[in-house]
Amino acid sequence: MTIRITFIALSLLILFMIHSNSYSQDNFNAIWQTGDLHSNGIDVRRLESLDSAIKSNTFKKISSVLISRNGKLLYEKYYNGFSDSALNNTRSATKTITGMLIGIAIDQKFIPDEHTTIMKYFTDKLPIQNTDLRKDNITIEDVLTMSSLMECDDWNQFSSGNEERMYLIEDWIKFYLDLPIKGFPGWNPKPNESPYGRSFSYCTAGVVALGGIIENSTQMKLEKFADDFLFKPLGINSYQWQYTPLGMPMPGGGLGLRSRDLLKLGYLYLNKGVWNDKQIISEDWITKSTSPHANIKDGTDYGYLWWLGNFGLPEKKYPAFYMAGNGGSKIAVIPALDLVVVLTSTFFGSNEAHNQSENILNNFIIPAIQE
Repeated sequence: MTIRITFIALSLLILFMIHSNSYSQDNFNAIWQTGDLHSNGIDVRRLESLDSAIKSNTFKKISSVLISRNGKLLYEKYYNGFSDSALNNTRSATKTITGMLIGIAIDQKFIPDEHTTIMKYFTDKLPIQNTDLRKDNITIEDVLTMSSLMECDDWNQFSSGNEERMYLIEDWIKFYLDLPIKGFPGWNPKPNESPYGRSFSYCTAGVVALGGIIENSTQMKLEKFADDFLFKPLGINSYQWQYTPLGMPMPGGGLGLRSRDLLKLGYLYLNKGVWNDKQIISEDWITKSTSPHANIKDGTDYGYLWWLGNFGLPEKKYPAFYMAGNGGSKIAVIPALDLVVVLTSTFFGSNEAHNQSENILNNFIIPAIQE
């Protein structure tokens, strides 16, 4: 009798493990439907041309192209040795995910709101260098929009806050808090002279500080908070963080994620924060995040760690918000077309990488959508 009960229990455990593994490895299609390109208004010829261009290396180092429309996965291709189980190095697309986690922390009342000042979360790291009372007024929103008064610009090799200088020291949050206040020479418009009243400068170190704010406000490790409140609800179970020298997951770049999971994150925002009938992020945060708060250049604005622009042929472009990472990776959401596109690429360090991704979106994928 004991042997029989043990056998039954063991059998049930094996069945549970098989079911759990199947769900965890590919619950994607259990929740999402796949669809036919033709019936969902896709011009297959455009995508065939794109496929040929990638295979012939006209477009370099593309690792995946995924397209969803009307809530259905319509197109999924992998290249250059990548597969649906491969983890893409998202580089700075990770920053957008950090913005999602800040929104969840606000939704869950761990943080009052985005207008909360950042210094209150770092009483153990108060600036020793470059002390300035104006630092006390820097808010989470200032950091989310890359427009705080800290002298931090990754696009300027001479900037005190350039990320390459951060990587040389141990405490990356302290690095950010100790930066000087930026100056505004005559050729650089002041915040009150800029669109939306903010002066944009791309700053990875500030996003690292946001990771510290999440940990200090929630009293949870960043990876556990992300797992409990974002990844597990979306069925994202295969990922790989990079870590700072002090052991915090790097919120500013390098998170490894599968292409399908990147598609989930894009669709979550297209679907106003709802996944599988559950509100993961509030619609209010989705709206704020994808609204313009700072201007980068003509045709490109910035939300809360989301890029805002337009994609398509010159005669017909569509507003989009998107995640972007060094190497050319883009996760683009085009609400007017009910469309999410994942483009992953390993064209790291190339000035052509983002132009290549935009070329693919503008001249192949968006024109393939027949209204």
